[in-house]
Amino acid sequence: MKSKVVVIVGATGGIGSGVAQKLASSGANLVLAARDNNRLDALATQLSTTEIITVPTNITNPQEVETLMEKAAQHFGKIDILINAAGAGIFKQWNKIEPAELDIMLDLNLKGSFYTSQAAANIMKGQKSGHICNVIGILGKHSMAMGSIYCASKFGLVGMSKCMADELRRYGIKVTLFYFGGVNTSFWDHVSLKVDRSKMLSSETAADAIMFALNAELQAVPMEINIQPDSHLFF
Repeated sequence: MKSKVVVIVGATGGIGSGVAQKLASSGANLVLAARDNNRLDALATQLSTTEIITVPTNITNPQEVETLMEKAAQHFGKIDILINAAGAGIFKQWNKIEPAELDIMLDLNLKGSFYTSQAAANIMKGQKSGHICNVIGILGKHSMAMGSIYCASKFGLVGMSKCMADELRRYGIKVTLFYFGGVNTSFWDHVSLKVDRSKMLSSETAADAIMFALNAELQAVPMEINIQPDSHLFF
């Protein structure tokens, strides 16, 4: 990973910050993106052993996403890796969901990841190389009661990612999808479902899986990685 340029979207979340720490230790150059500038700066201070820029970004805004990728490319001259780790969840009974809540899920989880993937791929295409890592979650592969709009956004992200992977491989761009079961991060602080977070995966487990994909030999394409806690398995 030494001297690789990695854009991490959702960098201040549990998975994003976990993988940022591992990438920094491996010598990667980091572009950290999230909405909260103060939290970005705090994270960057913890990772002072590598070259870092922070770019406050709302990924639901396509222009802000374009600015993010432009700043990354201008500062480092390239983008080797994009990690999409941003996301949120709304879990409600189907007949109690408001239109605005559906918009939130689609805007952030689906459209936001499309904007970042599209903008990064435009730069990677000219390099004839790159790697896009989309953190989907297991509910992009399996349905769950109360998860209709969350699953809609994640199933959509899977379809979008697979179509892009097929189009981008001619340019040497890899796409890896990560289906993690529940990961014990701040994601769950804002979810009304009753869950036992002590039985969830750790953010370090998720970060290790991402690092495994990134360190695969050049000709290997880790297309999908599925890791779930043994207490709650989907087959």
